[in-house]
Amino acid sequence: MKFMIYTLGCKVNTYESNVMKEQLEKKGYREVTTMKEADIIVINTCTVTNTADRKSVKMIHHALKENKEALLIVTGCSSQNKVDEYSKIEGIDILLGTVNKSKIGDYIDQYRKKNEKKIDVKKLQNLPFETMKLQNFNHTRAFIKIQDGCNNFCSYCIIPYVRGNIRSKSLEDIKSEAKSLIQNGHKEIVLTGIHTGNYGKEQGIRLATLLKELVTLKDLIRLRISSIEITEIDDEFLDVLKQSPILVDHMHIPLQSGSDEILKKMNRKYDSEYFLNQLQKIRQVRPDISITTDVIVGFPGESDQDFTNTINTIQKAQFSKLHVFPYSKRKGTKAASMDHQIDEITKKKRVQKLLQISESLEKKYEEKFIGKSLEVIFEHEKEGYLIGHTGNYLVVRMKGDKKDIGSLMTVKAVSLHYPYMEGEKEK
Repeated sequence: MKFMIYTLGCKVNTYESNVMKEQLEKKGYREVTTMKEADIIVINTCTVTNTADRKSVKMIHHALKENKEALLIVTGCSSQNKVDEYSKIEGIDILLGTVNKSKIGDYIDQYRKKNEKKIDVKKLQNLPFETMKLQNFNHTRAFIKIQDGCNNFCSYCIIPYVRGNIRSKSLEDIKSEAKSLIQNGHKEIVLTGIHTGNYGKEQGIRLATLLKELVTLKDLIRLRISSIEITEIDDEFLDVLKQSPILVDHMHIPLQSGSDEILKKMNRKYDSEYFLNQLQKIRQVRPDISITTDVIVGFPGESDQDFTNTINTIQKAQFSKLHVFPYSKRKGTKAASMDHQIDEITKKKRVQKLLQISESLEKKYEEKFIGKSLEVIFEHEKEGYLIGHTGNYLVVRMKGDKKDIGSLMTVKAVSLHYPYMEGEKEK
């Protein structure tokens, strides 16, 4: 039996798709790269925006068109959010939500015995952490899902409704998984979750406690956090950042808006002054750190002045890259019923403005490293170039041999060819 998994959305979904892949391989199934040759197709959906929902449904119909004979499994956040709509799609054989992805093999066994459509989208109240562990990963950087769920309920966000309450993997399980991944050749580990910085809260453990344990692991070169809220950066966290070079020179900290009025409407837990002061503390510990962020434009009621305030905050923060999203109206969230929804043309113009600013900020940050030696882990080859990342998430390309993929190399940055730093191997 051959299978293909198609993943939409975030790092958590990518991790969970890898878990499903390992489960199916343990049962003797073989992964293939096209839907036409697969006996089993798994689509791991995303619902973070309306566009994500549309892409998820489009991929389901594409799978049905490509291969009607394959067993079709649909899972993830979009099917959790819109179970009634997905239940009506003819051709889905197994429909799951965000729970029990780790039991995909059992669902397939049951289906093959009974040959009956299965819909099993769970309720999300008071869930325990679903046990998941990987031996290997399909990228050079290996992800570990340390946490699930979110209790923040930002007014624009549907994710707490489709991922449930906060819950965390045990510290010992994370250490064990990290050791397995390191032994299998992964030099960098990325800690990920739905609200990663909230790790261990329900257990009385702090993220910094976990970091202190992981940075001591033998042969681990880099430890990265996928995302962390500015309110979760406390003195204990800053101390780990100061003491351990294993924790990389890059942090992704969502801003969402630089307008205090909009931040309040979003139900964010800080204002712009607090955010900027926290960034200053981080840079006192790591002066050259790369700090990237998320920004939502066109939130209900966002005036021209609010948008100008966001630009001013971004410039003061000196981010190294922006991930920019137009506000997406999500049914069931508080923001969906707010007055003064912003038109799509205004959103598009504001997105384009911030993308221009992002490119300028990226180039300014990258130019500081021309002529310097960089430690790069190369991840893939493209058109004769090896391409990889530094610890501070610069994208470096260099003429080289495929055999060096996955290895850590010292490279001199000779020029900037946006979005790449051009590198030469140091003698």
